[in-house]
Amino acid sequence: QVQLVESGGGLVQPGGSLRLSCAASGFTLDYYAIGWFRQAPGKEREGVSCISSSGGINYVDSLKGRFTISRDNAKNTVYLQMNSLKPEDTAVYYCAADRLIGSGCSIATTRAWDWGQGTQVTVSS
Repeated sequence: QVQLVESGGGLVQPGGSLRLSCAASGFTLDYYAIGWFRQAPGKEREGVSCISSSGGINYVDSLKGRFTISRDNAKNTVYLQMNSLKPEDTAVYYCAADRLIGSGCSIATTRAWDWGQGTQVTVSS
C-alpha cells in the first residue's frame, strides 16, 4: 500500500527557507514519480515540481530558481527545498506518487496520484 508522509512545514518569515520531506513506504521510488503540489486557501491545487523514477525533474515555471526537488533512494524520501519564500507561497503542500517508470514526470493534478496528508507552510512576518 502506497503511503506518503510529509513533514517540515511551519511558519517562516519572508525571505526564509524550509525543506519539506516526503517519506514513502509500501513502494520503492525506482518505480514511481513523486510530485509536490500546493493548495492555498480558496485556490485550486497546483503542481510545484516532480521527480521521475530515473531522476528527471520538472518545475512549474513560476518557481524555477527558488524551489529544488531531490531524492534519497536509500531513505525512500523526496525533498523540496524552498528558498526566498514569499507570503504567496503560503499553502498546504502535498506530495504524491504516480506509478510511472521513465525519465519524465508530470505535475498535472489530473493524473491518478496517491496523495499524502499535506503539511502547512505559512510565510508571514
